[in-house]
Amino acid sequence: MLLLIAAMSSGAGRDAAAAATDAPFWTGHPDTAGFRQALDARLDRAQAAIDRMLAVKGPRTVENTLRPYDDALIELDAVGSQASLIENVHPEEALRTTAEKTSQKASAFSTALSLNREVYDALAAIDLSGADPVTKYYVEKELRDFRLAGVDRDEATRAKVRALREELVEIGQAFTRHIRDDDRTVSLKGAEELDGLPQDYIDRHKPDENGEIRLTMDYPDAIPVFQYAKSDDLRRRMHLAYSNRAYPANMDVLQRMMAKRYELATTLGHESWAQYITADKMVGSDVRAAEFIDEVVNASAARAESEYRVLLARLQEDDPSASVVQAWQSGYYSEQVRKSSYDFDSQQVRPYFPYARVKEGVLGLMSRLFGVEFERVEDAPVWHESVECFEMFEGGKLIGRFYLDMHPRDGKYNHAAQFDVRTGIAGRQIPEAALVCNFPGGEPGDPGLMQHGDVTTFLHEFGHLIHTLFAGHQPWCGIGGIRTEWDFVEAPSQMLEEWAWDPAVLATFAKHHETGEPIPAELVRQMKRASEFGKGLRVRRQMVYAQISLSFYRSDPATIDTDAMVREISARYQPYPHVEDTHMQCAFGHLGGYSAIYYTYMWSLVIAKDMFAQFDRTNLLKPGVAVRYRDRILAAAGTRPAAAMVEDFLGRPFNSEAWQAWLNEVE
Repeated sequence: MLLLIAAMSSGAGRDAAAAATDAPFWTGHPDTAGFRQALDARLDRAQAAIDRMLAVKGPRTVENTLRPYDDALIELDAVGSQASLIENVHPEEALRTTAEKTSQKASAFSTALSLNREVYDALAAIDLSGADPVTKYYVEKELRDFRLAGVDRDEATRAKVRALREELVEIGQAFTRHIRDDDRTVSLKGAEELDGLPQDYIDRHKPDENGEIRLTMDYPDAIPVFQYAKSDDLRRRMHLAYSNRAYPANMDVLQRMMAKRYELATTLGHESWAQYITADKMVGSDVRAAEFIDEVVNASAARAESEYRVLLARLQEDDPSASVVQAWQSGYYSEQVRKSSYDFDSQQVRPYFPYARVKEGVLGLMSRLFGVEFERVEDAPVWHESVECFEMFEGGKLIGRFYLDMHPRDGKYNHAAQFDVRTGIAGRQIPEAALVCNFPGGEPGDPGLMQHGDVTTFLHEFGHLIHTLFAGHQPWCGIGGIRTEWDFVEAPSQMLEEWAWDPAVLATFAKHHETGEPIPAELVRQMKRASEFGKGLRVRRQMVYAQISLSFYRSDPATIDTDAMVREISARYQPYPHVEDTHMQCAFGHLGGYSAIYYTYMWSLVIAKDMFAQFDRTNLLKPGVAVRYRDRILAAAGTRPAAAMVEDFLGRPFNSEAWQAWLNEVE
């Protein structure tokens, strides 16, 4: 049954008093000056809270020391989160620039705090003998993080660390900005080059006044070309352009980012950035991360090799002289194999996935699984007219708010991600977050027909969102929200993707945009069978990313030629020849945020497959296990180590058996 989403005015309806206290963060529609002033005021309040903490005389207690410290984190969290969002989504360049500078201020404050020995000593002196386990874990984790930051080093070292971290913020912002602002296009030689693409795609790409058809690198433009375009030359040109986003601008930026991170890690006594950044992760070390990558590569070897032989054979049907499959041919010929060998054409399912129905379906699914309700806030203040605001209720109580910014536009973040806006704290403030994606639709008359991959992406990113909202009801900001180990954060999102493959789930919302007929169960089963092809090659591609990420940060960057390393790793892990004159690392945004730990995605997938095995696959709409999962995983936030939370949910430590079964599954 679909969720009916009712429109309501901001602050109206249920729990109006709470809504007044927890007003949407963009209330007041701030201009550049207003935005800067509002967040500067938060930084001032954060400093005042730290001053109160340090002014305490006598014994240190949870109330007189941890409370003001956490109050400071509440303010700092809001500044960093809101500035990060706005620098990535606001349509006005001036406000994006202001948000970048505010992010720098917030990071500088955070860095100075992490190196403040007085604050560390005050936290270490708290009498925790009567504290609850969550509070004890919070303090222990904070003290560990202070030490990892270098708080116990001498004054000169701390000053150097502070300078390096502040410089890295600006470098990272430049890296992201160059990707976001890259506006390169591919010009078509004629409309015939669109042959093979869906009709709605062709309709959206009419010649301009000069007779030119231009394709952007945005997902709705690029991905269908790789999958459907019959023109090998168009796919090749698109691949070259897509693989060179942010080149050459980010070549130097990336090298500087790697160098500064290496300098920071060695200053803190580590051999490399990879060694430093993995020290507080589930994986434990860069050595174990490298071993894990090798394990995945070995496990996928036979399947990837077999699939490649099938791809090559299919290519040779069209081109008998072909001896290899090129990178720009892999997506197209994978689609051809699914057509010929699995009787499935992915264009068949697109009419069942108009954006509006998918959105409604995802919200309905979350409501049904987790026992919550969503209401649209019709007149909520937002940063762009296309953004929608929703509030989440449980038993009539407002427990969260989120924003959907879901279609491409100039100057906007061009991938898919969830952005925190405000960490919720029990009894003090509700959690608030934003989903930023680049899906089809958003234009009058365009139904926004999505690929099935878009649907899984929607569910994946909503997995982060729902995690943030459920995790925003802990007593402390410092353990609220998604504050588990970083190599666990993808697991809940990856697990939620499984619901996109279930015929009964899809039948609740996947309805033909013209006829209203639900997607046939047999078509979903065909899609699932066809999706099994290419799994080994996809795993190998993930390991290319994981190994590039780790290897760029495992040694002195002065010894690394990033182009040569990308070429070598690509050749080692996947069968397609490296395409010369491409520089994918320039647009590999995870090299900024995730840095050395892209292995996280596959590590988390191992956990996700193990957790999903606890659900009844014959009825994925049954809420029983989902509620237990919500309470023991999502709502637990950062109250204890991720491995302990997973063990609590599973009744045992996690293992790779379910993942191995998935990898070797053949339908």
